[in-house]
Amino acid sequence: MKLLGVFLACASLLPASYAVERQYQNGKIVNIEQKHTTRVLYWQVDTPITQDDPYYEFSVQLGDTVYMSKYTPLHASDTLPDEWSVPGATVQARLEGHHLYLRRPSGVEMDTMIAKRMAAKAQSTRIPEPAKK
Repeated sequence: MKLLGVFLACASLLPASYAVERQYQNGKIVNIEQKHTTRVLYWQVDTPITQDDPYYEFSVQLGDTVYMSKYTPLHASDTLPDEWSVPGATVQARLEGHHLYLRRPSGVEMDTMIAKRMAAKAQSTRIPEPAKK
């Protein structure tokens, strides 16, 4: 009977552990590129009718790791915040599985898919030697 009580107590606390959301951390935007993919809308006789869909590739540094991720906006006219257009801009980010969530300045969360993880390169403070003749 005591074992059943302990089991029920543990089972009641289990859903609460899933409700904990990861915290945002400060990151640095290393690079943002706007790219296009071409998709076929339909075929007219033997000619494909295509449309270019924009997407963005982000490189965000969190700690000593750089995350390269992709974001496809819902509408082609959707743009990114102007604050992010400068490399080195700070951004609030959180990781969850294969997703990198970036918080816009308005507070809205933007979901990106992580394509690659890389170690951040250490900043070299060494002064280069002059070229020998």
